[in-house]
Amino acid sequence: MSKAIAGGENLSQIIDVENMRANRLFESKRTIAWKYLTQLEWVWEAIPHITEYIAELGAELDLDLFDKHPDNVWIHKTATVAPTAFIGSSVIIGANTQVRHCAFVRGSALIGENAVIGNSSELKNVILFDGVQVPHFNYIGDSVFGHKAHLGAGAVTCNTKNDHSLVTVRCGGQRFETGLKKLGSILGDFVEVGCNSTLNPGTVIGANTSVYPLSRVRGFVPKNCIFKEQGDIVERV
Repeated sequence: MSKAIAGGENLSQIIDVENMRANRLFESKRTIAWKYLTQLEWVWEAIPHITEYIAELGAELDLDLFDKHPDNVWIHKTATVAPTAFIGSSVIIGANTQVRHCAFVRGSALIGENAVIGNSSELKNVILFDGVQVPHFNYIGDSVFGHKAHLGAGAVTCNTKNDHSLVTVRCGGQRFETGLKKLGSILGDFVEVGCNSTLNPGTVIGANTSVYPLSRVRGFVPKNCIFKEQGDIVERV
């Protein structure tokens, strides 16, 4: 069951800027970066500091549980990394995570536990909570994904505007200047993005929301909704 909200009287109640804060997007708290994220006013403020934050976290990891590699790379002993996968610098890979064949972890990637980084998927400057799945032909750049967020095959985040101007985040009638030239998407817990969808720079999607395949998404999408197309969003009931 669902009911239309885009343009309806209930829209202003759920398109609330407070729903873009970490404690609303990520109620699971399923990341070792939780304390750090909740110290920020907005989640996207983490994006410029992921590399240095990984170095700080890595220095505190238990080396009985993690293997330390050159260039600030820590991989949990229970994680599986395919021999054809590429792992760049400043990377943490959590317990029981799979990095599958031909994955490209370019660098500055904090990957949680029980995650899946799959065939031809590329990561760059990201925080992925536990249970995130990006298993097929995905690009995730300058983004934060909540617990068990999932991208269908071919779905990507776009992190740079065509005119290379600074990325803004839009929520209702408000516009937030991020000061960032590169910002992908912030996905809440349990977000499902359909195959071959494009998430435009500065997209924020609330927890438990699903996006139809072949969608083009921008701005803020509330939690507990179904995104059919821009301007056509229904609330789960």
